[in-house]
Amino acid sequence: MKKKLRKGVFFVVYSVKNGNPIYLLLKRKVHWIGWEFPKAGVEKYETKRHAVKRETKEETGLTPIKIKEYSYKGKYIYQKRFKDRIGYFGQTFSLYSAEVKYGKVRLDKKEHSDFIWVNYKNALKKLTHKNQKKSLKIVKDYLQNN
Repeated sequence: MKKKLRKGVFFVVYSVKNGNPIYLLLKRKVHWIGWEFPKAGVEKYETKRHAVKRETKEETGLTPIKIKEYSYKGKYIYQKRFKDRIGYFGQTFSLYSAEVKYGKVRLDKKEHSDFIWVNYKNALKKLTHKNQKKSLKIVKDYLQNN
């Protein structure tokens, strides 16, 4: 079987509270353990934007009110094989942000064990992976300048 990269999206979920963005981080419990913002594989039948909308709802229970695409793209290689990713050795990603109305988060308990709303500085401290830290900075810079 030919191994390939799974097509995916990163999306920084945020809300504006008291005039400042706060970011939603989820605590991952499948494939690895640590804090991340939502990400998703793009299904064959959908666009990347649709994947962001679908997975925001599935992973958080929140509905995006604004979705923005950024030019940042990349890929990463899985550190080990995953039973639910047969035929894939890694994933590509395109960066998006999803603004949501601040509210009660309903986690997908299969993938995540907890969530937190945090400011940029605290989000940066909690994120594990460099590509996610870079993604967060790109979104923060955009929000500051627009």
